[in-house]
Amino acid sequence: MATKKRKPTVRSASSVPAISPCLWFEGQAEEAARFYVSIFKKSKMGKITRYPAVGRETHGQAPGTVLTVEFTLNGVDFVGLNGGPLFKFNEAVSFQVFCRDQKEVDYYWEKLGAGGDPSARQCGWLKDKYGLSWQVVPLAMIRMLEKKGPGMERAFAAMMDMKKLDIAALERAFKGK
Repeated sequence: MATKKRKPTVRSASSVPAISPCLWFEGQAEEAARFYVSIFKKSKMGKITRYPAVGRETHGQAPGTVLTVEFTLNGVDFVGLNGGPLFKFNEAVSFQVFCRDQKEVDYYWEKLGAGGDPSARQCGWLKDKYGLSWQVVPLAMIRMLEKKGPGMERAFAAMMDMKKLDIAALERAFKGK
């Protein structure tokens, strides 16, 4: 039986989402997109655009160099832009990865943190090897924080002392054990 070829997805102006994060990279947008797509299930690479010769006196990039990379992570569309060394990521913007259990927390913590700055890890936050901040958040922690009272305060205090969040330790703190 012959395999039917899929037509490439072409994004038109009418199909662009109303809001999409654009991440500014120094020159690693395609590499970073492939890295993220390899980590998140239900993810894919999209269209890649390249710098033209025109405007080089302003953008400083060689013609044909990757300009933008579209990619999707778990249904969320992103664009990576190779804008040069002018701007760096900082903790003012981060992406939250919500995890069902400790196995998912461990998986995303290990994968996203590989090559990142170990000193930039606290309370479930980490920086990846591109300097982008991520929050690896167990849903159990969200449920604990939604409850008022001493249990929530104990869980919050325990979280403040952690790097990677440990669901069992947070639950023990919540219960006062």
